[in-house]
Amino acid sequence: MRAIISIFLRTYRPVAACVHALRGHAWAALLVLLLAIPAGAQTTKQVWPEVSAFVKLNDQMRLYFLSTTVKENKESTEVELGPNFDIYLKPLKKNPKFLLLRLDESKNRPLMVRVGYRYIHPIIGDGSKEHRGVLEATARFPLVIGMLLSDRSRMDLRSVGGEYSWRYRNRLTAEGNFSVGRVKMNPYVRAEVYYDSRYSKWSRTALTAGSAFPISRHFELESYFEHQNSTGGSSNQELNAVGAVFNLYF
Repeated sequence: MRAIISIFLRTYRPVAACVHALRGHAWAALLVLLLAIPAGAQTTKQVWPEVSAFVKLNDQMRLYFLSTTVKENKESTEVELGPNFDIYLKPLKKNPKFLLLRLDESKNRPLMVRVGYRYIHPIIGDGSKEHRGVLEATARFPLVIGMLLSDRSRMDLRSVGGEYSWRYRNRLTAEGNFSVGRVKMNPYVRAEVYYDSRYSKWSRTALTAGSAFPISRHFELESYFEHQNSTGGSSNQELNAVGAVFNLYF
């Protein structure tokens, strides 16, 4: 957690003093970071639709299928799809109040490991096809009833246009459970940093705010806003995206 906050402080210096004052309070610190979107770089705006399907195999394993739209480089917009295999530890101490509104069973597990494959194909612009192996581990820490902190470490093993590289990503998420009348929601904020071997540096940061809305036992809608700041190329590139996710649980 200290590493990810340190990297964001170097990127978003105007809020360094605020985050220092809020250290130890992850939710508040992430909210401050989310408001600290820099100006001055070329900005792209996009809408990202996504469909995710989770198929439970047993109490400790499931399959995860993903199809979404992403922007990996400034020349193109890509579609990303592929299968994943999830393994997680035994549940945290069962608390019906804690998980009342969450459909994702992995959020009640202290650790989840994912192994996956992604195929990325450009659909707009002049980009390269990518084959990507994904290895990730997500640790979860209940804070108070209804509040959850997650730390995800991910390694991308990439073949982009025949050139091999790797990328490390670390993402910190704070989320909660709320009900407004009959409307149930799981709001969250996220901060993520990327280290890319092609540039030998931390080349991208992402700040996200959104919410999932459970509709039934097998269906969930999710919407979010994400701001990315990429410094890997010859010029600084910014991206603002609105995402719409359809999560299916079987």
